[in-house]
Amino acid sequence: MKLIVPRETRDGEKRVALVPESVKKLVKAGISVAIEQDSGAGSFIDDRAYVEAGAIVATDLKASLSEADLVLKVNPPTLDEVDLMRPGAMLLVPLTPTRNLDLVRKLLEHKVTAFSTDTIPRISRAQAMDSLSSMASIAGYKAVVMAADTLPRYFPMLMTAAGTVLPARVFVIGAGVAGLQAIATARRLGAVVEATDTRPAVRTEIESLGAKYVGVEAGEEAQDAGGYAKELSQEFYRKQTELIARHCAAADVVITTALIGGVTAPKLITAEMVDKMKPGSVIVDLAAAGGGNCTLTKPGETVEHNGVKILAPLNLPSEVAFHGSLLYSRNLTAFVLAFWKNGVFALDLSDDILKEATITHDGKVIHIPTAQALEKEGARP
Repeated sequence: MKLIVPRETRDGEKRVALVPESVKKLVKAGISVAIEQDSGAGSFIDDRAYVEAGAIVATDLKASLSEADLVLKVNPPTLDEVDLMRPGAMLLVPLTPTRNLDLVRKLLEHKVTAFSTDTIPRISRAQAMDSLSSMASIAGYKAVVMAADTLPRYFPMLMTAAGTVLPARVFVIGAGVAGLQAIATARRLGAVVEATDTRPAVRTEIESLGAKYVGVEAGEEAQDAGGYAKELSQEFYRKQTELIARHCAAADVVITTALIGGVTAPKLITAEMVDKMKPGSVIVDLAAAGGGNCTLTKPGETVEHNGVKILAPLNLPSEVAFHGSLLYSRNLTAFVLAFWKNGVFALDLSDDILKEATITHDGKVIHIPTAQALEKEGARP
């Protein structure tokens, strides 16, 4: 099997889909690996390291893509890149397919078998493949570092000759992987941390990190079968809004990470809530790619409203490119090798992992939510 890693073309992207450590494993398994020239530069990996690991450095992307059996990327391919892929080729990348329907159509047109890392089920067998969690952990860490850099206050409590400095108060909304890492990082920096989530089951995890859990009793199942938060009743959201308003007003830093189904960002912080926050306080909206949890969020920008700064980064894992590439590469390698049987990639769509991860195959949509999104868009006038 011929595997190709193209250089990432998204603005600001510094990560690479494979690092030399993973190349060695894939080559040892009998897979031919090609890396487009200078792909690892943003992660401080030169081409020589790839050659030493057993990879070929490709200088002609068009030719390499047309011959590849499997393409690995950090970001979804461009439509032009898909045009270069041969029919029947495989693609492994975080597609977020319901947000990228034009790309899905192009993959169908070219009969590409596309696996999306963000739809891999959260089951024990798939833990080593879970790039969504790996990258979310980096985002949670980096969000707190950004907040600490922006906040005009210390994070820790300090006893000085000039008197005592009280610690910063941090409020984390959403206790998934990103939220839990944000809690842990803020606590390491000495902040007083409170956190909320629609899923009461995460209370123990929040408290184990030294934060205080604050929440609303849902009285209903708050997560779906995949472990993601799901939509709840209007009464629940009314009570949650009141709780969030109170805690935002008292916080110096608010980190939001809330997504429904891992995709859609609910609007949890209104302009009126921001108006009641202390001047100089900071919001870091990690749900910006899904539209943001704050109504004032502008994805990819930093805005200021009544003295409150709202940061909306779209690609924090790229800012930690060395470890971002390392962890992502390990996740992809685990996926490939899990289904590498007797010198071929065993595409068994009855397998629990492949059944969820496969978006398109042989000109058909396999992933049910994506098929429903395409059908819904096609029905619009």
